[in-house]
Amino acid sequence: MAEQPMLKFVKIGRDMPEKRPPDLRRTDFKEIYAEYADAKAKEQASRCSQCGVPYCQSHCPLHNNIPDWLMLTAEGRLQEAYEVSQATNTFPEICGRICPQDRLCEGNCVIEQSGHGTVTIGSVEKYITDTAWEEGWVQPIKPKKERAESVGIIGAGPGGLAAADVLRRAGVQVTIYDRYDRAGGLLTYGIPGFKLEKDVVMRRNEQLEQGGVTFELNCGVDADIWQTIRAEHDAVIIATGVYKSREIQAPGVGVPGLERAIDFLTASNRKSFGDAVEDFDSGRLNAHGKRVVVIGGGDTAMDCVRTSIRQGAASVKCLYRRDRANMPGSQREVANAEEEGVQFEWLTAPKGFVGDPVTGVLVQKMRLGAPDATGRQAPEIIEGADYTEDADMVIMALGFEPEDLPTMFGEPELPINRWGTIKADYVTGATALDGVYAVGDIVRGASLVVWAIKDGRDCAQAILERFESESVMAAE
Repeated sequence: MAEQPMLKFVKIGRDMPEKRPPDLRRTDFKEIYAEYADAKAKEQASRCSQCGVPYCQSHCPLHNNIPDWLMLTAEGRLQEAYEVSQATNTFPEICGRICPQDRLCEGNCVIEQSGHGTVTIGSVEKYITDTAWEEGWVQPIKPKKERAESVGIIGAGPGGLAAADVLRRAGVQVTIYDRYDRAGGLLTYGIPGFKLEKDVVMRRNEQLEQGGVTFELNCGVDADIWQTIRAEHDAVIIATGVYKSREIQAPGVGVPGLERAIDFLTASNRKSFGDAVEDFDSGRLNAHGKRVVVIGGGDTAMDCVRTSIRQGAASVKCLYRRDRANMPGSQREVANAEEEGVQFEWLTAPKGFVGDPVTGVLVQKMRLGAPDATGRQAPEIIEGADYTEDADMVIMALGFEPEDLPTMFGEPELPINRWGTIKADYVTGATALDGVYAVGDIVRGASLVVWAIKDGRDCAQAILERFESESVMAAE
């Protein structure tokens, strides 16, 4: 009788891919996790308990059919596993690398609750699609039939790219407009290479381009271009993301040495591409030899501290106003940062900045008080416990807000809410403007890549249904 390929979590423990040693990985921007070998991927996939109600799937924004592709991997049917994975996720190899699995699929794994250690879902997902690329299973986009309708997409981030993929496979003519010189948005210029090597993103861009998607890069959309886009396309998707950095009001703000996280990360990623970056080459956005302080506790802050280490900073500290348990960033990323030499100063917040250029941060100590409206304990200042943290560079990683798109686009009728994000249907992405849709962070606020992918796919499907409906009505 053949051995049961699944349910092996009782006798096989959780085993992540090998992580490169901290002393080695802090010297470059390569990804820190090695690939699974085929046998190890099968072994770890076989730990899945094949739940009747798979919480991993229900807690994945894309509702990926995780138990099925784990079983197919365990059985050695890897091409089928890839096809099942790709059916619900446009970029599984990207999600496998950067999704906070500890808060989503893996964090809700049933065997984790029983003390056996979660299935390594993200690592298997990455392995499946990396293998698919190596084996040539990832096929170029070839629509069965071309359609006359066209869609303009503003923003080449994950939401815009996911929508373009779905639309192009259906034969729709797609043009993507983006302000940067390379497509990918934050996948390209925001997320560091040690989490997402850039050839992974570039090959998806190439796949879309080879499949017939037109990219209009270095294209900042203003009022004139907005009107042109609306006139030239049957539908428009706004997928700009949120790029305006949150600021703090404190004495000393504005002095040299205080930098925005997005500027710092973009400069670093451009250097990884081999670009000439004046602000980096001049030393302004280069952490080498500097005492760096990063303010914030999200994933962007983690990207900044770990990038600073790799640039050769003299020291790197992270200030966060809550404690470790209440920080919004991935706990896995915090652990990686600590291994690489980052120091975390919990329950601290900036009160002001010293020097011109900056030589230090005035820090106030905090404690956690009663829960606020979100249910999290609110930080309170401890009076008389201030101190100064020496710093040559301070990076503000306090999150992102939407730009003023109605003004930028010269479109006062574009509906926004009090936070400045676009009002759109959460399923279809439709706005109150006829033929205009919006997806991703520009609707949700700063969120996860996986949610942007879901929004892009759902919006594209809604547009296809609209086109079909209009075709039927025209034929009657």
